[in-house]
Amino acid sequence: MMYNVHTFKCCGQRIALDVPSGAVHVLSELSYELLGRIAPPSGSGQVTLEPECPVSLRYQLAKYDSSEVAEAYAELYQLYKEGLLYSPDAEYKMPPSGVVKSMCLHVSHDCNMRCRYCFADGGDYNRSRKLMDLETGKKALDFLFEKSGKIHNLEVDMFGGEPLLNFGMIRELVAYGRQREREFDKRIAFTITTNGALLDDGSIDFINAEFSNVVLSIDGRREVNDKMRTFEDGSGTYDTILPKFKRLVERRGEGEYYVRGTFTRANLDFTSDVLALADAGFDQISVEPVVLDERDELSIRREDLPRIYAEYDKLARELIKRNRAGRSINFFHFMIDLDGGPCVYKRCKGCGSGSEYVAVTPDGDIYPCHQFVEFTPMKMGSVYDNTFDRDMQKQFAGHNITSNGTCRDCWAKYFCGGGCAANNHKYNGTISEPYAITCELERKRVECALAIKAALAE
Repeated sequence: MMYNVHTFKCCGQRIALDVPSGAVHVLSELSYELLGRIAPPSGSGQVTLEPECPVSLRYQLAKYDSSEVAEAYAELYQLYKEGLLYSPDAEYKMPPSGVVKSMCLHVSHDCNMRCRYCFADGGDYNRSRKLMDLETGKKALDFLFEKSGKIHNLEVDMFGGEPLLNFGMIRELVAYGRQREREFDKRIAFTITTNGALLDDGSIDFINAEFSNVVLSIDGRREVNDKMRTFEDGSGTYDTILPKFKRLVERRGEGEYYVRGTFTRANLDFTSDVLALADAGFDQISVEPVVLDERDELSIRREDLPRIYAEYDKLARELIKRNRAGRSINFFHFMIDLDGGPCVYKRCKGCGSGSEYVAVTPDGDIYPCHQFVEFTPMKMGSVYDNTFDRDMQKQFAGHNITSNGTCRDCWAKYFCGGGCAANNHKYNGTISEPYAITCELERKRVECALAIKAALAE
């Protein structure tokens, strides 16, 4: 049985996270020191607190008045009795998943940009460039309706390459999906991920009318974006896409969106990119670390972690400052819902790739997710012959925080879900062994997110 409390300092806050219960406690200096001496911050084995403060603790904290130590201990003991401190970690038995409810639809294996860090090798996934035809798109949606069982709410992300290269087909496919929704009594939340170069008034209005969320790809400052995200001729994309993104967001009103960038070893000062996007008028922002072969000059390496940690701290402090000034920003990796977040099973299983979520290529082939596409050993079937590898689905369903010791013993497990299966496989040869660098970054982001919550709750 795991009893786990994680203590840390961030943004001027002293915080204790009770991992199993999810309770977050903001502590005084005395309580923080006291908690650190009661038991190790994290580890295995039962932790039992005595009702009265042990004399040994009063002796160790002799710099404080004895009555203050006793009072602080009593407060911690009350939290312990209420199950909010050193609470036992439950043993969750994950139910097998037999349904597919989300799909990444690769409507385009082609792109009009040549981003330097592109995992899809310029949009063609190391294959010939191709657009999905309407027949394949319809079969993919039919597959989703059939395999989703009794699930009512479905999700479909139009993806690429650049999906707007196939915008005519997208319009027809969305109409088909709306028709089939009524027949199956289901609802599809369509989303789209676009680099924005082909946006015009018609596509903007269609996206804002039909898509529940839109992801707009841009890397932040002009000089950073134009170094990484170029057109085929090598020219920069910033001045083309920024006005179009602004127009889409202005017309979108309350509709969900976020601008999504990538930071690499070339811009470890990525706080400046987040703030540049905020100053351009966007308040829903994601700037995420690149994942590349460690030999690539742009890859994040272990020696970069201290600098990245400092940058996350800097960004967290700036977000607190802006929020207090009425200029709040939702930074995707710092968004944590401590009240109405996902159920425990969702937190245990993560994104559901290969289990509840699949990707479909322009040829109709099925893969566990967009990052496994065209990796032949991971092909799960085809929407054309209605094949689907249930054994592989069960294997991916087993990829969760209950299935390996690395995750079971991690204090951030309920915020992570076991990491990205594709990254795990790429670097460790198995979907179940987390990629260490992404684990380190995730833990730091969770600390910053909790510190922001604590600071804004004052």
